[in-house]
Amino acid sequence: MAGAAETGEELPAWSLPSSALADLQLDVDWPAGVTRAWAFGGSTGAGVRVCVIDSGVDANARIGSIQSAVAVERTADGDLRVVADEQGDQCGHGNACAGIIRAIAPDCELHSVRVLGAGFSGSGALLLEGLRYALEQRFDVINLSLSTTNADWRPGLHALTDQGFFQRSLIVASAHNMPVESFPWRFASVISVGSHDQADPMTWYANPEPPVDVFARGVDVDVAWQDGETITATGNSFATPHITGICALIRAKHPTLAPVAVKHLLALLADNTGKT
Repeated sequence: MAGAAETGEELPAWSLPSSALADLQLDVDWPAGVTRAWAFGGSTGAGVRVCVIDSGVDANARIGSIQSAVAVERTADGDLRVVADEQGDQCGHGNACAGIIRAIAPDCELHSVRVLGAGFSGSGALLLEGLRYALEQRFDVINLSLSTTNADWRPGLHALTDQGFFQRSLIVASAHNMPVESFPWRFASVISVGSHDQADPMTWYANPEPPVDVFARGVDVDVAWQDGETITATGNSFATPHITGICALIRAKHPTLAPVAVKHLLALLADNTGKT
C-alpha cells in the first residue's frame, strides 16, 4: 500500500522542503583548491574542547593546564559512576597522548576522562561509560588511544560512535597494535589511525584500504610520561593524538565542518595525495 509520501501528499521523513533551503546554508567559504593553509593555517586550536579518554592526565610544564578531569569508577555495588579525578595519570599513557595534542594545538582546551588504572587495567564497561560521558559533554574532538577486543561491547560502542558522528563530535580512535579485531577503531563513524615511522609530526598518509583511515607519526616518539618524566614510545596510541591535534586545528578554523568533511579533508591533504 502506498504511503502518504508516495501519493504526493507530503515529503517523506528526513526530506528537505524548498522552504528550508535558506536555513541550510553552510558557513564555509570553500576555495577553488583545498590546501593546508586554508584548512588550518594560523590555527592554534583555540576554543576547541579536546577530550582524552585514557589513564588520566596530569597538568605539567609539557602538557599545560587541564580544564577538567574526571574518572569512571565502579562502586561497591558494581555500578559505574563518574567522579572528579583526584589521582591523575595512573600509568603515563594519558600524559603521552595529551602532550602530543598540546604540542600540535597549543591553545586547545584539554579535558581528561580516566578509564584506565595502573598497569593499563580497565574494561569495556569503563570505556563505554567514559565515551558516553564525553559525548554528553559534547566535546569537539575525542581522543581514544585504546580499544577492546571483547565483541560483547561492540554494539554499545557502535551506537555511541554513531551518536558522536551525528552530534558533530570528532572521535579519533587508535587501531590495535596487534593484527586482531577490536573496537571502536573499526567503525566508519570514527577517524581511525595507524602509525608510520617518519619524524615529522605534521606528516600523515591516507589509506586507500580501510578500516585504517590515516597513518600518522607513531614510531620512536618522545612523549610525556609519569612524574614529569619523558620516554621514547612506539605505537598506534601515539599516532592517534597527532591526528587529534590536527583535527583540533581544523575545528578551530572551521567550526561548522561536520565529521565527514573533516575526514575528507584529512584524505585530501595527506602527504600521499598531493598536499599543498
